[in-house]
Amino acid sequence: MSAKSGHHHRWTRKHLLGLQELSADEIRFVLDTADSFKEVSTRSVKKVPALRGRVMVNLFFEDSTRTRTSFALAAQRLSADIIDFSQKTSSVNKGETLIDTARNIEAMGIDIIVVRHPAGGAAELLSRHVKCSVVNAGDGAHEHPTQGLLDLYTIRERFGKIAGLKVAIVGDIANSRVARSNLWGLKKLGAEVILVGPPTLLPRAFEQLGARVVYDFDEVVGEVDVINMLRVQFERIKTSQFPSVREFTRLFGLTGDRFKRCKKDVFVMHPGPMNRGIEISSEIADGAQSGILTQVTNGLAVRMAGLYLVSQASD
Repeated sequence: MSAKSGHHHRWTRKHLLGLQELSADEIRFVLDTADSFKEVSTRSVKKVPALRGRVMVNLFFEDSTRTRTSFALAAQRLSADIIDFSQKTSSVNKGETLIDTARNIEAMGIDIIVVRHPAGGAAELLSRHVKCSVVNAGDGAHEHPTQGLLDLYTIRERFGKIAGLKVAIVGDIANSRVARSNLWGLKKLGAEVILVGPPTLLPRAFEQLGARVVYDFDEVVGEVDVINMLRVQFERIKTSQFPSVREFTRLFGLTGDRFKRCKKDVFVMHPGPMNRGIEISSEIADGAQSGILTQVTNGLAVRMAGLYLVSQASD
C-alpha cells in the first residue's frame, strides 16, 4: 500500500485520536490510503485480508448507529473480527468506569478499540491506559477525526484539491466535534474556514483557531465553495440557546431561497442524520450538488484506512 508519489511520509501512530495533532502530510497519507481502499468497495468480493486475525471492539458509551455500523463494516472488509459493546455510561465515576471497562475488554485479546464517549478527552485518556490501538469515534464536543477525514476526502474528490477553497460550516458550532475536526483538517490543508451560527452557539474564541466567525449566513452564502450544514440538536433549542426551530431555519437553514444565491457549483455536505426542512431542505439534500451520500460511501474507505494504519503502526 503506497502513498501517492510526492508524499514520502510513513504512518507511525498507533492511535487515531484527533486531527489537531496530525500534520498535513499525515492527513494526506490517510486520504491516499483511503483511495486504495475505495477500489475494494467496487469489487464483487469486497474483502481484503489486511487485518485477518485482528480483533476490533466497538466501545460506544453514546448512541450512534451510523458511525458504529460504518466502523463494523470497515473492519469486516479488512477481515477483522468485531465485538460490539455498547453501554449507557453510569454517572458514577466516569473516568474509572471507562478505563476499567476497556482494560477488561483488552484482557480478552483486543487489537483495536473504537471508542465513542460523551466526555471530551475520553479517547486520549483511554489511549494512555491500554496497550492496544485506540480510534476516536467521537469524544464529547472535542473531535470526531474519521468524520473530519471523510469530509476532507469527499471535498478533495469533488474539487481535486482542498487548498484555496472557502468552506462554510453552519450551525451549532460550540457543541460540535465535527466542526472542530473539520476546522483543524481544512486549515492544515490550506482551505479558508468560515464558521456560521448564532452568537449563543458560536463563541468568538474560534477566531483564535484561524477561522472567520460570521453571525449572518447571507453575508457569506454567495462566496463559499462548500457548505457543511450541521445537525440542529433539539435539546439545545429546548434549553433556549435558540428561540425556536422556525427561527433557526429562517436565519441559518439552507433553504431553496438561500441556495439560489450560492455559487453555481457549490458543494453541499451534512454529517447526518439530517433534520430535513430544518437545517437543510429536502430538495437540496437530494439534489445534484449534494455530497451527502458520497460522504457515507467515502466514510467506509476512510475508516478502513484508519483501522489499517493504526494496526500497522502497532506491529
